[in-house]
Amino acid sequence: MDYQPWTMDYQPWTMDYQPWAMDYQPWSMDYQPWTLKITKFTIMEKETNETFLYKYLNNASPTGFEVSGQQIWLDYIKPFADDYFTDNYGTAVAVINPKAEYKVVIEAHADEISWFVNYIKDDGYIYVRRNGGSDHMIAPSMRVNIHTDKGMIPGVFGWPAIHVRKDGKEDAPTLDNIFIDVGARSKEEVEEMGIHVGCVITFKDELTELNGKFYSGRALDNRIGGYMIAQVARKIKEGKKKLPFGLYIVNAVQEEIGLRGAQMIAAKIKPNAAIITDVCHDTTAPLYNKVVSGDFTAGNGPVLTYGASVHKKLLDLIIATARKKEIPFQRSAASRVTGTDTDAFAYSNEGVPSALISLPLKYMHTTVETASKDDIEQVINLMYEFLLDFDPKFDFRYIK
Repeated sequence: MDYQPWTMDYQPWTMDYQPWAMDYQPWSMDYQPWTLKITKFTIMEKETNETFLYKYLNNASPTGFEVSGQQIWLDYIKPFADDYFTDNYGTAVAVINPKAEYKVVIEAHADEISWFVNYIKDDGYIYVRRNGGSDHMIAPSMRVNIHTDKGMIPGVFGWPAIHVRKDGKEDAPTLDNIFIDVGARSKEEVEEMGIHVGCVITFKDELTELNGKFYSGRALDNRIGGYMIAQVARKIKEGKKKLPFGLYIVNAVQEEIGLRGAQMIAAKIKPNAAIITDVCHDTTAPLYNKVVSGDFTAGNGPVLTYGASVHKKLLDLIIATARKKEIPFQRSAASRVTGTDTDAFAYSNEGVPSALISLPLKYMHTTVETASKDDIEQVINLMYEFLLDFDPKFDFRYIK
């Protein structure tokens, strides 16, 4: 050590000479015992949330068969709630302040579009019917999972090769001609695999990222909503915030076939106000008509909807929060209905003031639904900040 030029005695970067040495830094371990703990906690928190996001989004939860996804969601949110319950059809509800008389709902829906086995031909090919708004145009060449009592059976939507299709006279995919191949040569072989009429079928695709800015995958409509409302509960718990009302975090089933889960749970909870989160169309991609569908861009913030079922006074409160917290937002107009669980809550009981906060989504009802990471965070923040601002004494009556 006496002769080496790199010894501690000769180096200008030694602890004695450096201004960033532990003795001189106010943030050293001697002065800040919590520094390392906070860094570690932040990393662990991020990993936990991302693990939940991928596990929850990649799990199949077709309409009417949402139980596995609901269990994943409940297991994640339970630590952030005081209580929870489910109903007979699988809607899951986490509750903060369950004894409070005044009840506010934040809600998303858990189900995804899918298919049913409808007919098995003698040669082993399977024909389908929709479970929700599944798109027959995207089906050919897609991989699928068929859910059976014996487990998951893989299959593919087959399609004739381009070489044998007639130029200019090609058949377009329809429910009459799309079919699934599971590698069987007879109806009996298909049935031996555990496949029967009524088995539900989901596309086999998983969540991925695009350019570090977007999530892309199937069923962001609307399990990404379930993720967002769970993050609101987490922020309330970790921030040790006290709400002057009961908060019911609702993950509803069967939205894709007519808002059925929301109808049932709204009757059970009987809330005083409800905020729904769902998805809407990003209309910047090719083939969208902004004149018809509106002008919405993923990355420009949540979309707030005007419409008959959206209570204007509640919407105004949400907008006030967005402006106060400098959260960007976009505006949408709904004709007659929003087509979301907002309608079910609004017209339940004796009328529940309800509002809709939407996430702009590219390529809805495909296997590559794409949403902005920034928008996801802004939806979470907007719901969270609104809840902190909201006074349960607010009078929603239009005429007094």
